[in-house]
Amino acid sequence: MLIRAARQRSPTGLIMKRTKQEKNSRQTPDSINRHLGARVKELRKLRGWSLDALAHASGVSRSMLSDIEREQANPTLAVTLRIAQAFGMSLGELIEMPNATSAVTVIRADDRAFDYHSDKFCRIRTLSPLNLEKDVEFYEVQLQVGGALRSSPHFEGTREFLVVQKGQVKVASADDSETLNPGDSASYRADVPHAITNTGKGEAVIFLVDIYR
Repeated sequence: MLIRAARQRSPTGLIMKRTKQEKNSRQTPDSINRHLGARVKELRKLRGWSLDALAHASGVSRSMLSDIEREQANPTLAVTLRIAQAFGMSLGELIEMPNATSAVTVIRADDRAFDYHSDKFCRIRTLSPLNLEKDVEFYEVQLQVGGALRSSPHFEGTREFLVVQKGQVKVASADDSETLNPGDSASYRADVPHAITNTGKGEAVIFLVDIYR
């Protein structure tokens, strides 16, 4: 980007470029409807929800949600707000257009919408935004005594990186394993059977990153 800017010697050229960006960022009712339909469908699939599940979570009928996703409905503000709340988002976050604004995305510690899995032995919390299609995923994993996170092979080439914040865990990838203590980190293949087991005497907390290739 800096090289291209240095080569752009004409002030007129710079102004034209800026004007084009501003023009592309303008929102029209039709563009918002198209974006909303695609965004609702994307968020629903990322959650693994059916239309019925989203209808139950939002209080919006299945037929209306289907029409929105197919860009055949112009939902009211109240309907759009209910959909946003079902995804744990504000109205602005749901309808935000790409490149329209620059913002900091915050995931609050008490936001249960980001709890990926939770039982008495293991809690997994997503720390990367749910609305982004991504090649990197970030998680906080809490394992109680004797708890384990066992995973089937992911896509070929996938690797996991983790760091232990609290407790002691054993990391296994295929036939290899290592014991880790607070402050230790490890990386390993995740396209083979792998597991993280709490081998300590108290709760273990780790931060885990999946990288898909």
